[in-house]
Amino acid sequence: MSSTLTQGTSHATSLCGAGIGLRSAHYQTILETLPDVPWFEALTDNYMGNGGLPLHYLEQVREHYPITLHGVGLSLGSLDPLDQDYIKKLKHLIQRFQPRLVSDHLCWSSIDGIHGNDLFPIPYSQEALVHIVDRIKQVQDALGQRILVENVSSYVTYQSDEMTEWEFLSEVVRLADCNLLCDVNNIYVSAQNHQFDPLVYLQALPHERIKEIHLAGYEDVGTHLLDTHGGVVHPPVWELYEQAIEMIGPVATLLEWDTNIPSFDILQLEAKKAALVLEQFDAVA
Repeated sequence: MSSTLTQGTSHATSLCGAGIGLRSAHYQTILETLPDVPWFEALTDNYMGNGGLPLHYLEQVREHYPITLHGVGLSLGSLDPLDQDYIKKLKHLIQRFQPRLVSDHLCWSSIDGIHGNDLFPIPYSQEALVHIVDRIKQVQDALGQRILVENVSSYVTYQSDEMTEWEFLSEVVRLADCNLLCDVNNIYVSAQNHQFDPLVYLQALPHERIKEIHLAGYEDVGTHLLDTHGGVVHPPVWELYEQAIEMIGPVATLLEWDTNIPSFDILQLEAKKAALVLEQFDAVA
């Protein structure tokens, strides 16, 4: 990979504070009231068209706030060829909106050109490691910048696993020379589903590569925890988040809420909880 790759776009600076996921239901509220939010994260795949209202509103939001782009379409772990048209559209979005960070998930979501509406975990094997590192390098070279990869929640393990998830993730970041989006809720969900210690996971990660943290809600369905992004952040995730910030430092944090989307005021209240944690540890840093 070229050593000239940057952390983000040419105009990027470090993010701080607790941002909120940008949702169409809140466009008008945001633009009419200009709430005290440090940044917004836009779902990349909602803005891939050549025009229309989503791009119109994103342009307006971008005039007032820094944004990040967070996607689900790269399918980095798939055996399908990388979608070059998708990458070109992503590069155009980056050039147009100058996001502070660009991220996607460490997973696969397509097979034989058919996209599943989910983020499927990958086996933690040496073969998968080589495959996904090569694909991340190709994406970064095409974009001319580093991306962040996010850990996903999982509900199954593979017989071909040769290392732990945190070992695999750390090696991906090191070998691909990319950065990390650490989803604390996903770590907690997977830890409960697979019975491992989430603090061991957090301690093993390359902390200097963590440029963003995600928080979201889950649902307890009895047999397992389900990552839904459809409610408030649960108390044990808040506790794990505080431990993460104490360990890593005050990293920019996003409050995600993707289903059963509430009023913007409720999102702000959740984000302010994260902001208080960040301020607490920033003060003692």
